[in-house]
Amino acid sequence: MIGALDGTRVLELARFQAGPRCGMLLSDLGAEVIKIERLGGEETRQLAPLVDGHSIYFSVYNRGKKSVCIDLRKDAGKEVFRELVKTADLVLENFRPGTMANMGFGYDELCKLKPDIILISVSGFGQSGPYRDRPGFDWLGQAMSGLMTLTGQGEDKPIGTASSIVDRCTALHATIGALAALRHRDRTGEGQVVDVCLLDAGLSLVEIPAIYYLETGQEGGETGRPPYRAKDGWVVISAPFKMSTRLLRAIGVTAEPSGPIGLGLQNTPLRDAVAGWCAEHTVEEICKTMQDAEVAVAPVLSIPQVTEDPHMWERKMVTRVTDEHGREAYVPGLTIKFSKTPGGLGPVPEPGQHTDEILRLLGYSGDRIEELRQSSVI
Repeated sequence: MIGALDGTRVLELARFQAGPRCGMLLSDLGAEVIKIERLGGEETRQLAPLVDGHSIYFSVYNRGKKSVCIDLRKDAGKEVFRELVKTADLVLENFRPGTMANMGFGYDELCKLKPDIILISVSGFGQSGPYRDRPGFDWLGQAMSGLMTLTGQGEDKPIGTASSIVDRCTALHATIGALAALRHRDRTGEGQVVDVCLLDAGLSLVEIPAIYYLETGQEGGETGRPPYRAKDGWVVISAPFKMSTRLLRAIGVTAEPSGPIGLGLQNTPLRDAVAGWCAEHTVEEICKTMQDAEVAVAPVLSIPQVTEDPHMWERKMVTRVTDEHGREAYVPGLTIKFSKTPGGLGPVPEPGQHTDEILRLLGYSGDRIEELRQSSVI
């Protein structure tokens, strides 16, 4: 199925989540993403949770890619990668800064192979700055950006989100950077380095309270947003500006909202009135009342409830793909819908499944491929 990035080739040297999710999004948009793995496959293929021996973690972020297993520590393996670079549009990596250069594949070396190559570098703390050389994972981004402090307000301790929200946010920034770099290359013929990191992405999630503090010297701007307890569950009500008045009328409160209510009644004295009303009603009753009053409301759903939600299935946000062995697996659907270039989803690749295919495209003979395999290069 045609995608907006059809004809674009990405070489992915990325593991875990932030880098691979960027590669996943580029694949969703139609790019051919060739995942370079170590022999036997990367370590996240064994990362929990596992179903029938297959990692859900790996499947979610790597469906639709082509797997090529190469030992990049060997000269023959490096030569294979050099030949691949000559055919590529983007190289995506998430090693610590300096690792690509130590491997012989820094940006300057890549440019000698392909002058207009685009290098997407995803790291914990960026290619510059005092924290540059530190290893980084999602929780560190949550912690050092201040996000954990905000999430934990009302709980008397910092709390990290259950999902790796900074990894996912970083992947989005990396994808946006890749697309912008491709557009720049279309206009100028120039490649470049795109530098994206977890801490920067984490800081983008606390922009308002950070700027508020710099302007006033006070903490504030955004706080934790606890839901309201209903008789049989929890709900979220968001009623900014005029919605606040409609909310209060709907629950029979005659007082008018006052003060900074741009984000609703969460942090005003009237929250107690809303909380008291919600405690006397069911989730269904609350949602019906708020929807009739044209106030934004949502039930707090469990994961099982989310996966049974008809809206999710209508939007095809989860689907099933079949691999070469006939094994079916659930994978995330396309989060971006296009009217003319819808893109598509592919199966989860086996380790090295596409090695021979890609090497043949580079002009390698069957004998040479077998020689490389016998030498444990591929």
